[in-house]
Amino acid sequence: MKRLLSLFGPMLALLIVVVVFAIAEWITGTEGNFASISSARLVGVQSVKIGIAALGMTLIIISGGIDLSAGTAAAMCGCVAAVLLDHGYSIYFAVFVAVVSGAACGLFNGVLIASLRLVPFIITLGSMTIFMGIGKFLCDQGGTITPPRETIPDWLRAMVTQYPDPMWIPYAYPLPNFGWGVWLALLLSILVAVGLHKTVFGRHVFAIGSSEATARLCGVRVTQTKILVYVIAGALFGLAGCVDIARLEKGDATAGMGLELEIIAAVVIGGGSLLGGRGSIVGTLCGVVIMGVINLGCTALELENQVENILLGVIIIGAVYVDRLRSVRFSGGES
Repeated sequence: MKRLLSLFGPMLALLIVVVVFAIAEWITGTEGNFASISSARLVGVQSVKIGIAALGMTLIIISGGIDLSAGTAAAMCGCVAAVLLDHGYSIYFAVFVAVVSGAACGLFNGVLIASLRLVPFIITLGSMTIFMGIGKFLCDQGGTITPPRETIPDWLRAMVTQYPDPMWIPYAYPLPNFGWGVWLALLLSILVAVGLHKTVFGRHVFAIGSSEATARLCGVRVTQTKILVYVIAGALFGLAGCVDIARLEKGDATAGMGLELEIIAAVVIGGGSLLGGRGSIVGTLCGVVIMGVINLGCTALELENQVENILLGVIIIGAVYVDRLRSVRFSGGES
């Protein structure tokens, strides 16, 4: 029963959001083309960065942790890639070093949190500013660095292209054909989901999030598992940071400010519990898409940005409240 709720709840929420905006567009008579294949493509490519980063945050939240440095770590890794490109290194090497840099950020947070048993909120709040400072130091030009345009290949730009050419899945009609960054995010989602639900590591992550003390008594290597969770998440943050190279063609150390809130919101909207022990990759992806749909829907209806912020806040509060009701219900012995 719990698994069904965690899977179908976010899907139902996504369907409701789409239907509400489609009806609102029809009633108001606006011509935003909300309910179209083009809109689906746009939501897809705009969600790549948040989607990849949210996979890592899902692991952290399930384990009972939090990472407020996710946004600035991703931005810093984007700066690392941009600096390497600016110095003549290949895009493959730049992306590899950026991902490794993200893993190093995760290792830094994980060691402090797991080995020293410090509070994740405080540690990552501090590392958030540390990573942003490192990013600015790397850029040394007002926080941004723009590598020569010829160092960024066309195939990388196609990662977040709304109308990809060539078609990555030419026989997918009538399904929308997305930029390959969307398919990369889905592939990573499958790998993370398999790791969570089909491996010993995944069971240990859920066990630690449910009760760290009990997991320790059951022989789970809590310290090592927590560190590994943050390292994997950091690598995903690093990869997400490289999306800025494809989209903006530059590294920006300040691009990650506030991004961590969107990443955490996606996981929470998707059914992840900030108390730990609960969450799913399918739910997180639904949360990411819900945020993208709200953004696109508000734009199609020509609503102010403040309205979008209010709607997103209401949905987050509602998701937390539903999680609270679900926790009380199942703790009462119902199934």
